Amino acid sequence: MNPIKKYLQNLFSSRRILGEDAALVGLAKADKVLSRLVDEKKVPGISITVLQKGKTVLQKGYGYADLENKTPIDPRKSIFRIASVSKNIAATALAHMVNDGLIDLDSSFYTYVPYYPKKKWDFTIRQLASHTAGIRGYRGTEYGLNRPYTIKESIEIFKGDELLFEPGSDYLYNSFDWVLISLAMQEVSGIPFEEYVQDTVLKPLEMGNTIAPNVAKSTVEIPRLTKFYSKNRLGGFRTAIPVDNYFKLAGGGYLSTSEDIAKFGQAYLDEEVLTKDILSPFLTSEISNGKKTYYGLGWQVSEDKKGRPYYGHVGNGVGGYSNFFVYPEKQMVFSILTNCTNPGIQDELDQVIDVLISRVIS
Repeated sequence: MNPIKKYLQNLFSSRRILGEDAALVGLAKADKVLSRLVDEKKVPGISITVLQKGKTVLQKGYGYADLENKTPIDPRKSIFRIASVSKNIAATALAHMVNDGLIDLDSSFYTYVPYYPKKKWDFTIRQLASHTAGIRGYRGTEYGLNRPYTIKESIEIFKGDELLFEPGSDYLYNSFDWVLISLAMQEVSGIPFEEYVQDTVLKPLEMGNTIAPNVAKSTVEIPRLTKFYSKNRLGGFRTAIPVDNYFKLAGGGYLSTSEDIAKFGQAYLDEEVLTKDILSPFLTSEISNGKKTYYGLGWQVSEDKKGRPYYGHVGNGVGGYSNFFVYPEKQMVFSILTNCTNPGIQDELDQVIDVLISRVIS
């Protein structure tokens, strides 16, 4: 047997991978890069799921969900913090509200949350979703707060601050924008934000392993949850600081598996979410000062280094780092999750994505 084919039979265990040598070499190279990240202790664990035209190209776990207990990563079951990939889920729920006529993207935020302190300028839901509203970002320890805020309570953190610029005149990426959007969605729907997301997005798309930790259900009680780590300065890993991400569910609080997130991306490719007319503004880059921001409404909308268009998100949070990319022209979905704060591996992940696109479908 060809040694590469034999190697890949072991790699994918129960599934035999067939195809041209170029494709097989591409898969082997991607596997080598990911294995090296764990071997060189750049991450505790990685889960990857890659789809092409709805079929699994690569799905594997590397390293450990729990270093101390040597619990292996299972890409179908291991649950990670997905950080800002949560914005894609929240944006999908917002699109449903737009479709149902519950929220107008160009209406003032105050239409839905009249009790929010008035600022020098008005701002819209669209401006919040596109990070052009002028809301500030994290300061100091706000990135890793461990307080049991509800969404409504959490606006105390920043509601007294003035806008940083006139809405629409500039772009500033932050997660507080999506705290405000989720608050507006709660006010409109009359139910908790996470319940609306569950009913309109997660349940219909059968994302059964995508979870919103809430006041009544802490992350400690969630089975198959990875342990969260941060890197030590002198090498190795330490347990990440405890955080409570409930209040920023929409911006970075959801938990999921690489398989579920890939399924989510495939639903977009298969046009199973909403109509193109509704989704178009979400998946189209906004313009600020005559230039593209490379961000739509809750979605990064850009091109990779080789000019291939994609939409999705990179996420970085306490104890988790994520890549989620949908390449519509290539009909490919990439979902890569790690259980480490800011591991500094984006170049390697870009290499994995590039080799899989180049070798698997060429």
